[in-house]
Amino acid sequence: MAILVKSLIADIECMPSVRMYGRVEGVQGLLVEAGGLNRSLAVGDHCRIFARARQIFSEVVGFRHGRTLLMPFSSTEGIGLGARVELQDTSTQLYPHAGWLGRVVSAVGQPLDGKGPLPVGDVGYPVRAAPPPAHGRQRVAGKLDLGVRVINTFLTVCRGQRMGIFAGSGIGKSSLLSMMARHTSADVSVIGLVGERGREAREFIEDDLGVEGLARSVVVLATSDESALLRRQAAYVTMSIAEYFCNQGSNVLCLMDSVTRFAMAQREISLSVGEPPASKGYTPTVFAELPRLLERAGPGAEGKGSITGLFTVLVDGDDHNEPVADAVRGILDGHVVLDRTIAERGRYPAVNVLRSVSRTMPGCNSVEENELVGRARRMMALYEDMAELIRLGAYRRGSDPAVDEAVHYYPGIERFLTQAKNEPTDLATGYAMLAKVFQA
Repeated sequence: MAILVKSLIADIECMPSVRMYGRVEGVQGLLVEAGGLNRSLAVGDHCRIFARARQIFSEVVGFRHGRTLLMPFSSTEGIGLGARVELQDTSTQLYPHAGWLGRVVSAVGQPLDGKGPLPVGDVGYPVRAAPPPAHGRQRVAGKLDLGVRVINTFLTVCRGQRMGIFAGSGIGKSSLLSMMARHTSADVSVIGLVGERGREAREFIEDDLGVEGLARSVVVLATSDESALLRRQAAYVTMSIAEYFCNQGSNVLCLMDSVTRFAMAQREISLSVGEPPASKGYTPTVFAELPRLLERAGPGAEGKGSITGLFTVLVDGDDHNEPVADAVRGILDGHVVLDRTIAERGRYPAVNVLRSVSRTMPGCNSVEENELVGRARRMMALYEDMAELIRLGAYRRGSDPAVDEAVHYYPGIERFLTQAKNEPTDLATGYAMLAKVFQA
């Protein structure tokens, strides 16, 4: 009851003292053109449209020929000429609270799990906050245990690092994210499901994430049928919630699936207002917004926590050089590549170790750990170079001692890289298991 009263008081305090109105003067595609509010609005402000039998919230996305361009958060059905447009409170803020742990929220910060209203925090966090200044951050330091052997050993992630997970559809991105969210040593997980299939959302939360994983997580959900504005805002809201927990001193693991759908939503918005496409249909705004979103993750200020970001990138047609993948790879501190050929032969997680890299890993590891990982990588590279000849039977044992060694150890390395979803492995155990491979 106290939570409900506090939520109601917060809503009342946000009510404007003066109401300003305009009128709908045109509807074209996803856009609504309004007049009468031009001098009172700016890009990013929110309005409410009084359509037939319902009210539709919208955002100002631009101006054209003296009219305001609005994009609704839902469909334009029921909006007619002359419909009233009301200016809403222009401060788009969230009020996160520690009680949000274990909850599923929407892109506008409303509960989706049927567990009642969300507690209201005391401090507002802007949804579209600017990244913190570079000189105000701590340095990346200390390993973060993700519970996944291949990442813990070959692609060690440090607290405050940002990594991309690049893969085509159906290779196991969601399963890999759920393993990390469930088994990580981070204090809090904030999971953004941007443009997720509605059918799979509940399966991910209940089966993959599980009760244990959800208990220390906040899930932000915007399904693929929702508007481009909500899909884009889900990514911003995910980062705002992560920033709240970071400022409380927690080490946060921020998982976002996927950055590509965020980029597609931004492209949809930009094309609707007439922005010309630049590369494969993506507009310049897309490539401007990506760093503004991704740079919000990272180490916090002195005395604060950190946000370790893992962002999935859905590569179009398994082309890892498509525009969004290329742009994201240049922003982040490393990348994990999931390979379809590895998945097809039944090895999960289907991480291609030789194509993946963690830029902060060498500085976080000891000399012995780096030597162990380097030796395993060399064995894998040698075997992959000779794999075709080995399969055809054209290679004869004894021709090259280094290749013979790679052939001997490769099956053990493959077994080490294979891991079930409910089989966590911590950092120390992972290195011990890899060292044991070379003792066989």
